[in-house]
Amino acid sequence: MDFGRVITAMVTPFDDNLQIDWAKTEELIEYLIVEQQSDSLVITGTTGEASTLTDDEKIKLYKVAVKLANGRCKIIAGSATNDTAHSIHLTMAAEKAGVDGILLVAPYYNRPSQEGLYLHFKAIADRTSLPIMLYNVPKRTGVTISAETTIRLSQLPNVIATKEASGDLELITNILRGVSADFRLYSGDDEMTLPILSVGGYGVVSVISHVVGKQLHKMVNAFLEGRVQEAAHYHQQLLPITKGLFICSNPVPVKYALQLHGMHVGSVRLPLAPITEEEKNVVNSLFQG
Repeated sequence: MDFGRVITAMVTPFDDNLQIDWAKTEELIEYLIVEQQSDSLVITGTTGEASTLTDDEKIKLYKVAVKLANGRCKIIAGSATNDTAHSIHLTMAAEKAGVDGILLVAPYYNRPSQEGLYLHFKAIADRTSLPIMLYNVPKRTGVTISAETTIRLSQLPNVIATKEASGDLELITNILRGVSADFRLYSGDDEMTLPILSVGGYGVVSVISHVVGKQLHKMVNAFLEGRVQEAAHYHQQLLPITKGLFICSNPVPVKYALQLHGMHVGSVRLPLAPITEEEKNVVNSLFQG
C-alpha cells in the first residue's frame, strides 16, 4: 500500500451549532482531492478534532470519506485512543467502513513503557488486515515511541509506515537505519518535511496542505528529482505559512485559513477556543497579495 507523498490530515467541518456539517464535509473532501491534490486523507486525526468526536461521528466520517473519494485518494482512519480495547473497536469499525489504512497515535496520558507501547500497537495490528501507520507526537501524548520500538513494530506484517512529529532528526535517522527499505517514514510536522526527506523520509502528513497542497507537491517533487535548491526555495516560501498556521492550537488557524479560501468549515469544539482577532490578523497576513 502506497499512501503517496502528500497526505492531508483533514479538519472536521462543523456547523454553527458545532455539529458535523455533512454537506461541507463532502465539499471539503472534493476540494482536497481536486484542488489541493492530496494523495491520501487522514480522517479523525488530531487536526480532525478526534478527541471531541463520538464513535458514531467517526464511523460515519469514515463511510462518507470512502464513498466520496471513490478510489481517487486513500482514506486513512485515525482510530487510536489511549485505551487499547477501544482502539481495536474503532479500528475494526473503520475496516468495515472500507478505509484504506489506519493511523495509530501513541496512547496519550497513560505514559506506557516501550514494552507497553509495543504490546498496544501489536494488539491492534493483530485484529486488522489494514496497513498501519504509527504516529509519534510526544508533545501531545507525553510519551515517545523510541526508534527501537518503531523498528520492532515495523517487523509486524501490516505496520508499514510511521508519522514522526518528534522533531528529533537523530531519532528519525536511527529509525531509517533500522527499518526495511519499503517502510515509509512521513514527517508529522510541516516545517520538518524537507529536512526529513533529506535523511530518507518519504513524505508528509500535512496540515498546511489544506491551502498549499500544490506547493507542497512541487517541493517534494523537486527534491526527489534532484533539484535541491528549488526544493529549498519552496521550503523557505512555505515556512512563514507553516508558522502562521500554528500560531495557536491546531486546527484553529487552518480552519480560518480555509474560510479565507472560500471553504467555510466552522469553528472548533471546546476545549479548543475560537480564533481571536489577533490570530486572524496573523493568518490574514499570510495570504495577502
